[in-house]
Amino acid sequence: LILIGGFVQLLAGFLAFRKYDHLGGAAFLTFSALWSSYGTTRIITAAYPSLQNITLPPDNARFTAGSIAFLVLNAFLMILASCFNLVLLFMTVAMEILTICFLLFTLENLPLPFEIVMLSVFSIICFYGATASLANSMFGKDLLMMGPPLFTVESSKDTEEPPPCVCPKSYCTSGLRTIADLLNMGAVCGVPTDTVYALAASCKHPQAIEKVYRIKDRPQEKPICIFISNLDQLRAAAPPISPLLWEFMENVYPGGIGCIIKKGEWLKKLGVGAGYSRVGTQDSIMIRVPDLTVLVHLIDMTGPLAITSANPSGEVDSTHHDMVISRLGHKLEGVLCDGESDEVVASTVVNCTKFDESGITILREGCIPASKVMQIFESLKNR
Repeated sequence: LILIGGFVQLLAGFLAFRKYDHLGGAAFLTFSALWSSYGTTRIITAAYPSLQNITLPPDNARFTAGSIAFLVLNAFLMILASCFNLVLLFMTVAMEILTICFLLFTLENLPLPFEIVMLSVFSIICFYGATASLANSMFGKDLLMMGPPLFTVESSKDTEEPPPCVCPKSYCTSGLRTIADLLNMGAVCGVPTDTVYALAASCKHPQAIEKVYRIKDRPQEKPICIFISNLDQLRAAAPPISPLLWEFMENVYPGGIGCIIKKGEWLKKLGVGAGYSRVGTQDSIMIRVPDLTVLVHLIDMTGPLAITSANPSGEVDSTHHDMVISRLGHKLEGVLCDGESDEVVASTVVNCTKFDESGITILREGCIPASKVMQIFESLKNR
């Protein structure tokens, strides 16, 4: 019976570890060790009574020390078990009393009826606990009740503060529509791009573009660019640019290159509308077609967006939606969460206002190397 009990507890311990119940596994394995030690000692002394007469005091001292060590360890398990379920708690309490039996046995002061009662109680609890754990694990539901915990520890997730703004996921259509609705109502939102995260405002709402400047503490003399979803939109607006510049744009869009071209009334055909005077400079505008599906879909739902990097002016770019939320979330209406950004630096900016006269000028080297941009330009020019 003792050997079977030790084996059952050992089996229950391994099953608990497989279910990632580390406390239950540790408890059962500890109980198995104590049960086996106690049972083996009782069997030997019962089978060979003469050994009791030749047992040396140091041996009893070792057993006594081991019993005290089990008492301390099991007291710790009792505290942890009170946070799990009643069966595990009753088992650890029974084991604590059984360990006291072991201690009394080493001191040769154990009443036989007390030992029998405690072994019976512990066996019943172990049998029920092992059976319930095995049955619930096999069928995936609580067929045999284990009882509620006496104490509950609140999860840190329950105490987390809610985000300061709306933060939908980019892979959800509902999330994309939520951000689009906010932008269409004149809100400023953080959005992912094919480079780093950006602040976006609808070009139909100049007050939202003004808000972008305030959120970033951005100097008024620094212009804001616009994003469109595809080059066909630009063709439909018919800006006065040369065939060679059209060919250059076809080679760099979509992607991490922004082209600065001359500003004009054609922007209103593009859908810029009331934000005309708040994007770009008086004479020029930077336009970019991002290479990110979720952002392209968003622009299709809102029209052209005024875009600038999502960071306080002068600080490093935001490369994760968590950075945007923690740095600027309290000033925004929403952040479209898309995880880690594809790049760690912003786009490359190319001045194309004098494309046919003197070529292009790299104003800012970003994720696309300046040498690659010049290589594209030279190949088109030579051809």
